[in-house]
Amino acid sequence: MNCKNCNNTLKENQRFCDYCGSPILKNRLTPKILLRQINEEFLSIDNKFLQTFLVLITKPEEVIDGYINGLRKRYIGVLTYYAVALTILGFQMFLFRNFFPDFLDGENNAFMSGFDFGSQGEFGTASLEFLESFNDNQGILFSILMPLLAVGTWIVYLDKKRHNYTEHLVLNLYMTAQTIYFSFIIYLLLAIFKVVDLITASLIITPPLMLYGAYVLNRIYKSTFIKSLLRYLAAYIIYMIIFSVTMAIIIAIIFVYLFVTGKLNV
Repeated sequence: MNCKNCNNTLKENQRFCDYCGSPILKNRLTPKILLRQINEEFLSIDNKFLQTFLVLITKPEEVIDGYINGLRKRYIGVLTYYAVALTILGFQMFLFRNFFPDFLDGENNAFMSGFDFGSQGEFGTASLEFLESFNDNQGILFSILMPLLAVGTWIVYLDKKRHNYTEHLVLNLYMTAQTIYFSFIIYLLLAIFKVVDLITASLIITPPLMLYGAYVLNRIYKSTFIKSLLRYLAAYIIYMIIFSVTMAIIIAIIFVYLFVTGKLNV
């Protein structure tokens, strides 16, 4: 009998592979087995998700560098951790729209109060639909922009010659996922206690999240916090430049399309 994960030869009475550590499932999947796996991965006291979350706060370099260097069993892998964060992001918007609509009012007013969409015909309708679609598809947007964010940290740390671009992508995926979890907890508390709206809350928590990014870089590259913060800000500026150029091109294409199709009245 061989392990289905690494093809290592197993003994008949083995419960775990002695090479990759995967559990040996000899029976077909049942609800009981699925529930047991969910408990082991996410709900038990010593589960990998909680460990990953906590260590990314106390020793982020252990998770990130560990994954880059081949440590894949102790903590949740970067793609799974990021995918769960995107699920949380979608669940967050569902909660706000259905249980805390007042929390979103400030966001809607901030985007829409200065522009009369109704007077712009089909273009106004398309713009309004775009804003609503932006809220509904934040996870997709995060994923599309992630390679751009990784470019920033990769460029500002080229002198260290330690991580390649793909490894910087891993670093940013872990950091972004962690900030999504932080944001969800803070947003939810602010929504429950009706302290501020979403836009104001975003402005409040952005500096701490930036500090967290600098903290992670500080732990990984062993430099002073101030230098790490300056490098992170430089990486963010590079990202914003690339993002702005990319968005300008996309918006220009949309405007040309609307003009050619007659949906934009100049």
